[in-house]
Amino acid sequence: MDKLFSIIDSLSAGARLTEEQFEYLVSHRSDEGARLLQERAAAVRDTIYGRDIFVRGLIEFSNVCRNDCYYCGIRKSNPNLQRYRLSEAQIMYCVRSGYDLGFRTFVLQSGEDGHFTDDVLCGIIKQIKTEYPDCAVTLSLGERSYESYAALKEAGADRYLLRHETATKEHYEKLHPADMSFEHRMQCLRDLRSLGYAVGAGFMVGAPYQTPADLARDFVFLQEFRPDMVGIGPFIPHHDTPFKDMPAGTLEDTLYYLSILRLMLPDVLLPSTTALGTIHPLGREMGFDHGANVIMPNLSPATVRKQYQLYDGKICVNDDATKCNACIDLRLEKFGYHTVVDRGDRKEYKRSDTEGGDGRE
Repeated sequence: MDKLFSIIDSLSAGARLTEEQFEYLVSHRSDEGARLLQERAAAVRDTIYGRDIFVRGLIEFSNVCRNDCYYCGIRKSNPNLQRYRLSEAQIMYCVRSGYDLGFRTFVLQSGEDGHFTDDVLCGIIKQIKTEYPDCAVTLSLGERSYESYAALKEAGADRYLLRHETATKEHYEKLHPADMSFEHRMQCLRDLRSLGYAVGAGFMVGAPYQTPADLARDFVFLQEFRPDMVGIGPFIPHHDTPFKDMPAGTLEDTLYYLSILRLMLPDVLLPSTTALGTIHPLGREMGFDHGANVIMPNLSPATVRKQYQLYDGKICVNDDATKCNACIDLRLEKFGYHTVVDRGDRKEYKRSDTEGGDGRE
């Protein structure tokens, strides 16, 4: 137990942990250790961001995907999925509606759909930035070429979300078919960083075949790469995938890892994900209590939301954007948080020498 608390103290003080220390932290979770991590993570988040929660308007504009990831409900070989693509006019309708609701960041997310070429995407990005220059555009479009990322950045994209999924090559190969490359995934993240994007990485909690050693390498990678955003959420199986019978990731693990991430990367933008809200009715609220500070309500048309189910049981697929936004505001207020009308950029923060004290009774 003393070793666990010693590692937590080191993490709280801004020390760079070793792979062995992260593995110990993952493997030796205790109730007391988890509470201490939670308290410190929430305190760090409050110091930097207060109780403000940044809201991103999520627009899932295509569920067509060229990839066949073994865990994903929109994988190309799923014959039971009704495919869709939103038109540019539909996407802009979602943006305009979201702006009127107070959103100042829009996340354009899709499968890796070849229909949306650089020219098409650049046109959409430019239109958003022309109409709403006070807004940020975040992309979550998967793996693309360096030249494509450069063109999208030149068009006005501000951020890019690309979960690394796992920092262990052997684990990556258990989650994806042979035509997908671990090395290319990591190169995409480096390309995005070199082009000046605010970059988001992340992993699934409780992914099939995931070990404590895999998780330790995930934390080491994130510690070294220092992304602007980190998205983690529990693995939830989808009934039309090879992993349909695999156990789901847990609420407890996800919350624990959120606290670790907040202490490791104090100023990171850290979402409390829809998947977290799917495995527990108050999952997203609990995520904020463990250091998260971002939420991404869905602005997609209600007619297509059910077709963008990466996993089973996804919440809020029947709510319209106005109702969903009002519900989130009310729920967060009950927990002492409030959403802000803001782009929600990362605030750079430097720890003081006095942080990371014992904090135990």
